[in-house]
Amino acid sequence: MYNLDVVSYHYGSMPGYNDKQKIVEHYDLISPYYLKLWGEHLHHGYWVTGVESKEEAQVALTDLLAEAAGIQRSASVLDVGCGFGGSSLRLASKYHASVTGITISKTQAVIARQAAARANLAARFLVMDAEEITLRDKLDVIWSIEAISHFTDKASFFAQTCELLKPGGTLALIDWFKREELTAAERQAYIAPIERGMLVELKTISEYGEMIRDAGLDVVITSDLSTRCAKTWDITTDLIKTPTLWRLARGRGTEFVRFLRSFSAMRKGFATGSFVYGMIIARQSDSACWKLKRTRARHFGAADTV
Repeated sequence: MYNLDVVSYHYGSMPGYNDKQKIVEHYDLISPYYLKLWGEHLHHGYWVTGVESKEEAQVALTDLLAEAAGIQRSASVLDVGCGFGGSSLRLASKYHASVTGITISKTQAVIARQAAARANLAARFLVMDAEEITLRDKLDVIWSIEAISHFTDKASFFAQTCELLKPGGTLALIDWFKREELTAAERQAYIAPIERGMLVELKTISEYGEMIRDAGLDVVITSDLSTRCAKTWDITTDLIKTPTLWRLARGRGTEFVRFLRSFSAMRKGFATGSFVYGMIIARQSDSACWKLKRTRARHFGAADTV
């Protein structure tokens, strides 16, 4: 369906590495390649024995997060940064969850809808900015794998989760992080190339934890998954050796080439421990969320309402 050799694309100017328009353009272009290279799950794998296929490891990562989150049968789930819908469809199939996936990329939304139709699953996929979610129904779970590091206002996103979750609801995320207390030299050597090439802004797990607690959620699990996920980049480095991909990259300017070259930066980040691949589970604390709303209302001169 996708003619990968005739996709046209030009990178524009970028005020920051995780510029939103840059990210939209990147995923609209690269997603068909990602689909061919990685399959339906657009994220790392989790290796337990070390001999799993990349597809088995990717499913294992999804199942790990679902188990840590305590996903219940028929739960209502919002998959933030849903990619090709791999996680959404896994949750819909295994847990009979009612899943809505949102992505900033129209190309990804099309691919995800096609996958849902083939699987005969009722998950829906919307093109929506995760920093400006317009959904109003309360949710049991807000789920995100490898998306929040792209966001420019992470604190605002976490505040939205508190308002969207049902009492006792769960935020379940896996994301890219940097190690605590990196030196300036380490950050420049190992983190800046990742941020520049992958269009992300990396925080530490503790910085996420602070923002999540400030939003009114209780952090119940934090876990460094790096050791069991590092193999992802050994496999990926082999996968991107395809000449077609590099021809496309060279024809589209320095940003695309920088993206592909940043794959080696990912391997170095894992190898040095400068990069952290981590999981966080948090629960909605209704009283804390209510206090946060009251504080905001007073700040903006509004009256408290029930």
